[in-house]
Amino acid sequence: MPERDGYIPGVPCWVDTQQPDPAAALSFYGGLFGWDFVNAMPEGAGGEYHMAQIRGRDVAAVGGIPDGAPRTATWNTYIAVADADEAAAKARAAGGTVYMEPFDVMDAGRMAVIADPDAAVFCVWQAKENFGAKVVNEHGAVNFNRLATHDVEQAERFYGAVFGWRILPLDSGSMWVLPGYGDHLESKSPGLREQMGQMGAPDGFIDVVASVTPIAADDAGTPAHWSVVFGVDDADATAAKAAELGGKIVEAPHDAPWTRVTVIDDPQGATFVANQFVAENRDLKA
Repeated sequence: MPERDGYIPGVPCWVDTQQPDPAAALSFYGGLFGWDFVNAMPEGAGGEYHMAQIRGRDVAAVGGIPDGAPRTATWNTYIAVADADEAAAKARAAGGTVYMEPFDVMDAGRMAVIADPDAAVFCVWQAKENFGAKVVNEHGAVNFNRLATHDVEQAERFYGAVFGWRILPLDSGSMWVLPGYGDHLESKSPGLREQMGQMGAPDGFIDVVASVTPIAADDAGTPAHWSVVFGVDDADATAAKAAELGGKIVEAPHDAPWTRVTVIDDPQGATFVANQFVAENRDLKA
């Protein structure tokens, strides 16, 4: 289901990266994923926000860093909500911190920037004219979003209160599921549930919206964070190309459950994951 026409509340719907030098980032990601770019900022508005596209359809965005913000390159995860103000209130009540109160992004939508109780930052997105990524789950498009946390039980309480998520423990790792999401996907792509079963997907996997990974006790200095995963046709070729374009290979391509994966820093230091689907790896353990 690579092309989307919307997202129900509780599903990650968009990613963007803030970069000290957006022009350099356009060169890197255009060369790596073959993205085309369209500047979404009105003339004279100031700032930069370039929509990355595949086949003329939005997949992500590259923007500058707002004045006064740390000059750190990052990738950001956005989660769809029906009401950004209500989501921010739920997050605060559940022990999170609202870093940026809900605000309108022109006519595109309304958003807020939130940190969970472990300080992992994400955004909520109430769609108006822009619902999010129009292409997913193919080469150069978002494939997954992952939370790394020091306290999985605390995270389950928080994200359950804000989005209704639950944790599904699997041999391949723990997943966030949104009850009923599979029914929505099945209505959009009849037969999807059966296809997933034929491929050997575990029970409940059709409801998966993201994953959660505990940060090891001996790695306590690593901050809790959300990470962005892009689908690729060939993880080894993607890592080689990223290095050629000035990126840094944080984790060399390696086999994992259902995938072959590599972790990359772009030239300005924003970390992302490239994920190649490998059905033969289905029985590997996390």
